[in-house]
Amino acid sequence: MTVRTRIAPSPTGDPHVGTAFVALFNLCFARQHGGEFILRIEDTDQARSTPESEQDIFRALRWLGLEWDEGPDVGGPHGPYRQSERKESYRQYAMDLVEKGHAFYCFRTPDELEAIREQRKAQGLNPGIKGDLELPADEVRRRLDSGEPYVIRMKVPDEGICRIDDMLRGVIEIDWSQVDCQILLKSDGMPTYHLANVVDDHLMGITHVLRGEEWINSAPKHQLLYQYFDWQMPVLCHLPLLRNPDKSKLSKRKNPTSINFYERMGFLPEAVTNYLGRMGWSMPDEREKFTLAEMIEHFDINRVSLGGPVFDVEKLRWLNGLWLREDLSEEAFVERLRNWWFNEDALQDLVPHVKGRAEVFSDVAPMASFMFSGMLDLKPEDFAHNKLDESQVRRVLQFTLWKLEAQRHWAKENIFADIKGLAKAMDQKMGDFMFPVFVAIAGTPNSWSVMDSMALLGPDMTRARLRHALNLLGGFSKKEGKRVEKEYAALVAE
Repeated sequence: MTVRTRIAPSPTGDPHVGTAFVALFNLCFARQHGGEFILRIEDTDQARSTPESEQDIFRALRWLGLEWDEGPDVGGPHGPYRQSERKESYRQYAMDLVEKGHAFYCFRTPDELEAIREQRKAQGLNPGIKGDLELPADEVRRRLDSGEPYVIRMKVPDEGICRIDDMLRGVIEIDWSQVDCQILLKSDGMPTYHLANVVDDHLMGITHVLRGEEWINSAPKHQLLYQYFDWQMPVLCHLPLLRNPDKSKLSKRKNPTSINFYERMGFLPEAVTNYLGRMGWSMPDEREKFTLAEMIEHFDINRVSLGGPVFDVEKLRWLNGLWLREDLSEEAFVERLRNWWFNEDALQDLVPHVKGRAEVFSDVAPMASFMFSGMLDLKPEDFAHNKLDESQVRRVLQFTLWKLEAQRHWAKENIFADIKGLAKAMDQKMGDFMFPVFVAIAGTPNSWSVMDSMALLGPDMTRARLRHALNLLGGFSKKEGKRVEKEYAALVAE
């Protein structure tokens, strides 16, 4: 049997270090067994998926040195490798389950479903969607003939224990009463993750599924679907979740999570891959610095620790320093620096902003240094403004951050529209509103258009600098934060 593993990211945002972590371990496991590693794009969420995000995933994983044997951009015998291009096949599989009595048409409205949740909660039951959801056959036919919208849900046992075999954790037991009747096919005809995931893994011959432990609760649904289809289930391995230094789940609100951020900061891809390899795994000799080839050579899945590995940017900086000093000759250092800092594309984008302001070339570095920096050296007093108090400054920064986190098409005109709309909603003049944004992004209110700067810096560095400024100013307490979130929700709803 040829070992086949896969990574299946959704193209709905920045390429996440958690995705790279899981991809790395899948790649190493496959290579260590002489197998194949596949990349599949799970774009069933058509409202949020974008071609730009997909290309970002390809580029970021390749920057880390992770290459796949089959995928949307390289082809292969099991394509297509985008779920949106396999839509009709999923529908047929869902219909097969209905015909076999393993799934059913569900016509329940959102209000009816909420009533079911409340009723189950009042009964002390898991508030998931279970219970009396099916309609009599004649009523189903009548509603289908009249064109009423529906979803297809899988049938799930009401009681008993589901036992899942896991390579790292042994047998995991989950009570079936905690598992809801999962939607398999949405009303728009697109499959949910659960149906598409199982069908694709089977059709693509995936033998081992290495994924994050957040998917443990979905394993009973997947195992049940394999049984319903009479297919052999891949071997499961649930990897530990990456953690923030405070041991909470790794999140962009506490830690930069985009691979693009680390590239933009000037980290070496070898060092980032090395650091991800140390997340819950270690070399037999326990050394901290190793190459991807060395990790593949010595990889043993049984050396993975289930304790939540901490993704600490300061430790990554230390490791990156080792790579810079020990592995780059002076010539290689210059070449890497030139490609990162003085590359022609980046300088070309800056020319329109510096050429009209400079009198000698030595003027360029001071005025453009913030474009080649990481987190800026700011002080709370830098944000002092005669028309905005500290609370207003923090709100401007927080609301701008939240708005830009939701921006999926990063371009100057879209950034401008977002910020102009916020300023108007907050009843602030653009000049006043932009002051703290200028300081957070450029370190000074006296720079060229901050919209241009944010467009050139990209979403990852822009958001990171806004978070950095907020943290510098103390952010919001838990109680105040909830109130601020409500204020923001009301603003954007208007």
